[in-house]
Amino acid sequence: MEPGYVPRGGDLTAEVKGRRENQIWYLKISKLALAFAIIRSKPPGKSCKEYTEHLAKLVSQQDFDWKSKVKTLEAEIFRLRQELLLNKICQRVCLENGKPGASTETLLDEEHVNPMSYSSQLQDSGCDVSNDYAFESLGIASDFQELEHTVDTSKRCLEIVPPLNLCYASKEESLTVPVQFFKHLLEIRKLSEGGMLQADFTELENDSFTICNSVSQLLDGLTVFYNSPKFPVSSSLTEAVCVLIRLVTDTKLSNHVLKKCFRKLEEFMKNLIQIILRNSDINRFQALDAVSHTLVLLGRNNILRNSLMSFLLSELQQFAEQMLQAYQIQEMYDITQYENIFSLFMILEQLLHKETEESNTSDSGYDGEEKIKFLKNLDQIILHVSDEFPLFSLYLWRVSVLLNSAQIQID
Repeated sequence: MEPGYVPRGGDLTAEVKGRRENQIWYLKISKLALAFAIIRSKPPGKSCKEYTEHLAKLVSQQDFDWKSKVKTLEAEIFRLRQELLLNKICQRVCLENGKPGASTETLLDEEHVNPMSYSSQLQDSGCDVSNDYAFESLGIASDFQELEHTVDTSKRCLEIVPPLNLCYASKEESLTVPVQFFKHLLEIRKLSEGGMLQADFTELENDSFTICNSVSQLLDGLTVFYNSPKFPVSSSLTEAVCVLIRLVTDTKLSNHVLKKCFRKLEEFMKNLIQIILRNSDINRFQALDAVSHTLVLLGRNNILRNSLMSFLLSELQQFAEQMLQAYQIQEMYDITQYENIFSLFMILEQLLHKETEESNTSDSGYDGEEKIKFLKNLDQIILHVSDEFPLFSLYLWRVSVLLNSAQIQID
């Protein structure tokens, strides 16, 4: 082809058509060759169909084995990336900070987690549940107790990142890797806070892939559990919730995590809200209470709280409009969702109380678009549905009072 030659449209069409015809011809020849090969190699006593199905099964099994090996290698690579990130955070610290630090006892949390207490709360019929869960106290003191046996600061630096466990057999055990990773990260954070180490957490910004994937694994594992909870709750799941809450409420780590994983955390909260609304099990109230309490704990982070309040107000507004429509045209409504909606009311009330408490020491407060939409026609909705749905109207009124009082407090 000469330089500067520009092929005409007809030439291009003919060239593409020729390539397609060649591909079709090669495919037909390949199929024919494969058929001849199967016929010639067919063992005696087997039909061509049986032998073909046997070969297809062998190929499928090999393909499955390769996929399994690839997944295992990918998981191993990701585990190594987690260990590398933890070592980057504290490796330089080990070289620079050789002086003895505070004693191990001063680094232990004042609060302690009691998984047995949490499990015992969830063994009843679900008719009488309490918010006093074990992960209300967010410490993970047991993890720091291992450091009591460390002789000097150099050994602490070497042992602070033990090998992460990769092997797991169930969906519940799949939480092991992200939980261990974040536990080690929180250990480094606690030691740096106590003055023993001077960790460089800016490394979290340089490896967003590892931190985002770790958060995703943790949130996905918890979502699987909340979708089909099994009681009593195992200690590993309790530990996973503790680590998640500690991660998003830590003043230093939460900034790095929210920068990279804010959308994923928002998606997680939306999923939990939908799990509450969709749950139709007869004995579902202990499960709803567990999900509700996790959402309240996530609301301890100011940024997540604003998003969570927006999601809750949006759902409550939509449901209030549905109830108004059901009242006006006298149609049936979802009684299960009506019962579940009160869990959202209780979550929102606790978040608004928290917002009001913090507004006493700060000028910040929630004043989002969803709040304006929610309050816009609320009085009319309450007026119309109060006779038919008195309890629902009462909760609507309580939320409106809290929203208005929070605004007055801020003003």
